[in-house]
Amino acid sequence: ISTIKSSNEKSKSPMKMEEDRPTKPKPPMATVPPEVRSEKPLLDDKHVTEGKGDLATPAAPVFMEGFDKQKTIDLLYWRNVKQSGAVFGSVLLLLFSLTQFSVVSVGAYLTLAALSASISFRIYKSVLQAVQKTDEGHPFKSYLEVEISLSQDQIGNYADKALLYVNTCMKELRRLFLVQDLIDSLKFAVLMWLLTYVGALFNGLTLLILAVVSMFSMPIVYEKHQAQIDQYVGLIRTQVNSVVGKIQAKIPGAKRKEE
Repeated sequence: ISTIKSSNEKSKSPMKMEEDRPTKPKPPMATVPPEVRSEKPLLDDKHVTEGKGDLATPAAPVFMEGFDKQKTIDLLYWRNVKQSGAVFGSVLLLLFSLTQFSVVSVGAYLTLAALSASISFRIYKSVLQAVQKTDEGHPFKSYLEVEISLSQDQIGNYADKALLYVNTCMKELRRLFLVQDLIDSLKFAVLMWLLTYVGALFNGLTLLILAVVSMFSMPIVYEKHQAQIDQYVGLIRTQVNSVVGKIQAKIPGAKRKEE
């Protein structure tokens, strides 16, 4: 009997040990790495920010949205004839007005014209609302609510770009005036000598008018006759390079460092 009991106890003991074996406790939430626990909220936040837009970077003002490189190229290449014609005519009219009147007079007349148009339209809409007995509100309400202010980040970006250009110009002028490279300084002197003749023939406003006309005419002309223009420009560049090479060979100490 004792043998049977002992054999029964031995047969039951493994089962008991399996049942009494403590199960492996589950790790609490505190032991889970924060990266794993925060993965889902991060995705949710991403979807939220995608729906609301980029909240970290301030939105550009509405009046700055129209100024980009592609739209400027389309304007100069007359992709939209009406828009390019309106801008070209307005700028030329302004410049021709400046040739006849002072800057103060032109600014005052333009301001009076704009004020007259806006005040007349405001009175017209007010009378129309009174006659029709409607409550449409201010006619320029949508424009008054438009954000036109610049943020500090945008002002800082523009200031950094302007500072970069100013520093570059100062370094280049120092290099030219202190004759770091003799050939470049001679080229600059020849350019200034030619500008003395240009200044004797034209004033600043005339040159500005010619520059505006060239900006709105040269791109479209170059686009239509690109092959011929590139050929003539290549010939002129070859002749200029040969003349500069001859001058550089005759002037002592005028050889460039890379040679």
